[in-house]
Amino acid sequence: QHLRDGGLVAFPTETVYGLAANALSEEAVAKIFAIKKRPAFDPLIVHISDLEQKKQVISDWPPLADYLAQRFWPGPLTMVLPKLASLNPLITAGLDTVGLRMPAHPVARQLIDKCGFPLAAPSANKFTGISPTTAEHVRAAFGDAVPVIDGGPCQVGIESTVVAIDGDRLTLLRPGMVTLGELEQVSAGQG
Repeated sequence: QHLRDGGLVAFPTETVYGLAANALSEEAVAKIFAIKKRPAFDPLIVHISDLEQKKQVISDWPPLADYLAQRFWPGPLTMVLPKLASLNPLITAGLDTVGLRMPAHPVARQLIDKCGFPLAAPSANKFTGISPTTAEHVRAAFGDAVPVIDGGPCQVGIESTVVAIDGDRLTLLRPGMVTLGELEQVSAGQG
């Protein structure tokens, strides 16, 4: 209900704890930037709990995205894809693309399911701070300003791999648990 009302909530994923807001609410997304002291040029990742929700965020789903989703979702992979024109430009730092991820943590998936909308969620820390892997880390950063769903320690402990997809080409933007070699192997096997 707090997220439906435009509030922020910290929640666990398999990678790190995220600071979530309703991705479809401009006011809620702006709160993420304010509390983190995050510059507006730094885009956010949108989290979904099922493939149907991608329709609320992206405008194009190429076959390569489908192959990668089948292999790595839910999991620590973010795909950067063309965004819907209606998506809040604050999420994307004014870019025509958006990072999309389906987390594997059951608490994260249940939260997104219960909300019924995608969540914009960077790591739940102050900008440039160390990414939190426990609820205690989040409380140390924000005190009582943000409710925290404690899902225990994160299993992966580093941010998701981020890959840009342009048709049948992929470009690694941020390394993570899913390696470039694994991505290229799936990419080479498509079709």
